[in-house]
Amino acid sequence: MNNTAINNTAYNNTTVNHQVTRLLNPLRQWLDSLEIQNQKLALLLYKAIPAQCPFEREFKIAGRTFLKIPPLCKLNPLYDQVVGLRFRAMCYLVDECGMSI
Repeated sequence: MNNTAINNTAYNNTTVNHQVTRLLNPLRQWLDSLEIQNQKLALLLYKAIPAQCPFEREFKIAGRTFLKIPPLCKLNPLYDQVVGLRFRAMCYLVDECGMSI
């Protein structure tokens, strides 16, 4: 593969990433702007969104790791917004509803 083909591939990948980012920005802003003002909704979000990445796994036999699957959550382009939403729900439950979590 020559340098021109490599540069074109890199350019196309950058262009696609930029387009995806531009398309997801309104959804990111909406998720970031959601205010939690309802105990039932806060509890639902807190329970539905996992505290840690559910895909990270280590498989061990006799105490030795033979397979490790890294956390794949960071591949989700909305990961930070969803985790922030869970955190806001948890804060609402603690601060406004007096729950201990």
